Amino acid sequence: MIQAVESSAHASAPVLAAYSYCETVTGQQARNFAYGIRLLPAPKRRAMSALYAFSRRVDDIGDGELAADVKVARLEEARATLARIHEGAVEEDDTDPVAVALAHAARRFPIPLGGLDELIDGVQMDLRGESYETWDDLKVYCRCVAGAIGRLSLGLFGTEPGARGAERAPEYADTLGLALQLTNILRDVREDAEDGRTYLPADDLAKFGCSAGFSGPKPPEGSDFAGLVHFEVRRARALFAEGYRLLPMLDRRSGACVAAMAGIYRRLLDRIERDPEAVLRGRVSLPGREKAYVAVRGLSGLDTRHVTRRAVRRRA
Repeated sequence: MIQAVESSAHASAPVLAAYSYCETVTGQQARNFAYGIRLLPAPKRRAMSALYAFSRRVDDIGDGELAADVKVARLEEARATLARIHEGAVEEDDTDPVAVALAHAARRFPIPLGGLDELIDGVQMDLRGESYETWDDLKVYCRCVAGAIGRLSLGLFGTEPGARGAERAPEYADTLGLALQLTNILRDVREDAEDGRTYLPADDLAKFGCSAGFSGPKPPEGSDFAGLVHFEVRRARALFAEGYRLLPMLDRRSGACVAAMAGIYRRLLDRIERDPEAVLRGRVSLPGREKAYVAVRGLSGLDTRHVTRRAVRRRA
């Protein structure tokens, strides 16, 4: 069995090879998250890559071209892998490198692996073609596919000893996940529509005359699409503001990682707000140099200091 260790430097060659595989997956696939993950010290960086690689596997099952029954079977296989990890039944020479790395990470850090079961639940909601009448309905889905990832990451980061309000850290991590997911939903509204998926709440779509959906590069005729986008942007900004309260509770490198990942999505939100119809014409993204700038800003602690000053003003 994989044993707990004090440092990944003491990990066996098979475990280090498994982590290397996960880091390769992360570097190739995590177009936004990789910038934050790179800011972590090696043990946390490797563990975060293991979390990402497993999450990527689950997402790819849901988004892939497999038949629906095959997707269901693959998700159950992923759930079975989690069960083996929970039970300590993953050997170092297991043929699944993601399982080997994740099992080691779960022994090294108090990661609440049940969050990955929630992720699988969320992808199963996609396979059932669920739609969402209200924001409260959509929040259930967002908490599965994104809030859970925030809570998993917090298990890896931990909070600083004596951090004020640390008992609310899981709540803030969850809320930050919701903010990122709502930004994703806005960015991918056209792509999701082409796949037959609608995530924005039906009552919001009706309010702004967008119930007809988004099948082309132009908004539905007679709709207030810009109004819809700005409404959802305000909702996402409020979630970011609440979730950012997590930053002062984390150590410098973990806070930098979170600030970098969240900062990239906040800048995406800025671009979407400036040109709402851009999300109907194609995928809105940031150039690499801007992502790198956000990562450096996160490492500098600017966002953490800003949140701390704001908290002090509220208590004054």
